[in-house]
Amino acid sequence: MGPPEPGQRFEAIYLAHYADLLAYVRRRTESPDDAADALSETFATAWRRVDDIPEGEQARLWLYGVARLVLANQRRGEMRRTALATRLRAELKTWDESSPRHDRDAVRAAFERLSPDDRELLSLVSWEGLDSAQIATVLGCSRGAVRLRLHRARKRLARELHAADLDLVAYGPRAVALLKGQS
Repeated sequence: MGPPEPGQRFEAIYLAHYADLLAYVRRRTESPDDAADALSETFATAWRRVDDIPEGEQARLWLYGVARLVLANQRRGEMRRTALATRLRAELKTWDESSPRHDRDAVRAAFERLSPDDRELLSLVSWEGLDSAQIATVLGCSRGAVRLRLHRARKRLARELHAADLDLVAYGPRAVALLKGQS
């Protein structure tokens, strides 16, 4: 008769140990979603490595070992996300304190008064960091047309900033930074 097919073996292991593994991960996680993620990752690993799973009672212990590693990876990932969020909050707080709210609002208002085409063009340059050739590809026009349109859009933005008592020459790079932070 021979050994069972890998799919049949996995199904037997899954049915025999699902409840124990669910209880194991539930006791070690803070939310049902985290438990479900850990359980699914554990059984995904078991599926990929079905030939490595020992027979009998050892299979449950092997699954516990896999679940333990999955949970450790989840915790490390959560710690990295928390550290990143903390760093980003600190950077945003520093940025927020360095630019008066009035300036940000004035720059945003000046930008919003531009036509949608001017805003898109300036966004492609400032936010996406594209050069004239790349923008020409995105917009489906020549590089010369992009340079001309960009020159005109910058002049219109300068007029809008001037109307808001903000000087583009002195304020230009800061205006871009403020707009980036507000999008």
